[in-house]
Amino acid sequence: MKYVTLADSSLRVSAVCLGTMTFGEQNSETEAHLQLDRALAAGINFIDTAEMYPVPPKAATCGRTELIVGNWLARQSRDKIIVATKAAGPSRGLSWLRDGRLGFDLAGLRAALDGSLRRLRTDYVDLYQLHWPARNQPMFGQWQYDPARECASTPILETLEALATLAREGKIRHFGLSNEHPWGVMEFLRLARANGLPRPVSLQNAYSLLNRVYECGLAEVCHRENLALLPYSPLAFGTLSGKYLHDAQAPGRITRFAGFGQRYGKVNVAPAVAAYAELAARYGLTPAQLALAFVYSRWFAASTIIGATSLAQLDENLAALAVQLPPSLLAEIDGVHLRYTNPAP
Repeated sequence: MKYVTLADSSLRVSAVCLGTMTFGEQNSETEAHLQLDRALAAGINFIDTAEMYPVPPKAATCGRTELIVGNWLARQSRDKIIVATKAAGPSRGLSWLRDGRLGFDLAGLRAALDGSLRRLRTDYVDLYQLHWPARNQPMFGQWQYDPARECASTPILETLEALATLAREGKIRHFGLSNEHPWGVMEFLRLARANGLPRPVSLQNAYSLLNRVYECGLAEVCHRENLALLPYSPLAFGTLSGKYLHDAQAPGRITRFAGFGQRYGKVNVAPAVAAYAELAARYGLTPAQLALAFVYSRWFAASTIIGATSLAQLDENLAALAVQLPPSLLAEIDGVHLRYTNPAP
C-alpha cells in the first residue's frame, strides 16, 4: 500500500480509503467489521463515513453507519486510523438530521460534530468535511447552474470561523470540502487566507470514467492551491463493473433502491460503459479493473474512496491497485471519453 500526505496537513493516508455508505443498510454490522478488518490488513488506514449514512438517507437509519464504525474503532489503536466524516448541509432537505439545525454555522456544525463523535466513540475526527455546499449549486446529476434557485445559506466566512473554533477545541484536526465547484473552493481559500483561518486540505468529489468533470477546472485549482482530491464513486455505483449491461435488474444499489443513482441512467451511460467494457476485454482486464486502475493512476488522486458490499468485491477493488494501464490503453480511454463525454456528472 502506498501512502500520501494530504496537502500541507499532518494526515498521512493510504492511497485507498474505505467508504462505508453501505454499512447499516446493505451490510450488517458483522459484514461491515469484516470489511474493515480486511481493509486494515491490506494497509488501509483511512476510513470515510458521514452523519447521514447509510444511503439512501432516511430518518430510520441515519447515523447507523457511524455507530457501526465506532464499535469497530473502539477496538483499534485510535492513532493508527485516519477517520473522516461529513456534516450534511441544508440543501438536500434532510429535516430529520440534528433537529433540523442544518446550517453550516457554529451551532449547526457543533451539533453535527458532537453527534458524530458520540457515534464514532472518539474524541476527535481527523478530517471533517462539509458534505455538500450550503449554497445553491448543481450536484448529484444536475449539470447546469440556475440562479433562479438561489437560497439563503451560511456565509462561507462564518463557516470557516466555526470550523476554526472546533479545531481549537481539539475536536477536528483538519477540514475538507465535498461536492464543491471551482468558485466555492477558491472562496474558501480566499477567505481563509484573508482572515488567518485554517484552510481546507482536501476535496471529496465524484470522479470516474463516466464523470471526469474534475479535470475541466478543479484539477488546476487544486494543483495550484495544494488541495488533495479524494475521488469517490470510481465504479459509478457499480455501473462500471458492466453488470447492468447483461442484466438491467442485476442486484445492486441502483436496482435495490428505486430512483437512486438516476445520473447513471442517462442516455449515453450504457453505450459508454459498453465501450469501456469492450476496451477492457481487449486488454485482458475486467471492466471493474479498468475503471479502478484508471482512477488509481490519475496524478491528482490522493486517496481513492472505494466501497463494497462483499469481501470478494473489496478484494477485487484492492487487487486493481497492481494493474498498470499502458499508454496505448490510456489513449483509447480518452478516445471513448471524447465520444461519450461525462455522461453521468
